[in-house]
Amino acid sequence: MNKSINELVHAAHENAKSKGWWDEPRSFGEIVALIHSEASEALEDHRNGKLPTEVWYEAKNYEGQVIERAQQPDEEWKPCGIPSELADIVIRVFDACGRYGIDLEQAIEEKMAYNATRPQRHGGKKL
Repeated sequence: MNKSINELVHAAHENAKSKGWWDEPRSFGEIVALIHSEASEALEDHRNGKLPTEVWYEAKNYEGQVIERAQQPDEEWKPCGIPSELADIVIRVFDACGRYGIDLEQAIEEKMAYNATRPQRHGGKKL
């Protein structure tokens, strides 16, 4: 069953709360910085030569050393790579929206409708 964006917002925020991430207050600036940190991790993977679709899984062995696998043996192995970092960005955005009561589905639909009215390559800025 597919969940709506707002159902995912609720699930992400409830998970963050249950894991103790909201036991102490966070500033809005801290929340944005955490979103940004996930984008930086995706960029770092790119700079390390990882492809945008490349995924691997990590776990620590009994000696505390990190081991990698191409396939996920079970859910306790951490997914790594650009797709995982992009997912982390979205999860942190969902958590923030849950914290502040933002209707993300409505905001996305509204913004996409506005963006559709903008001219080709509006602004003309380059990276």
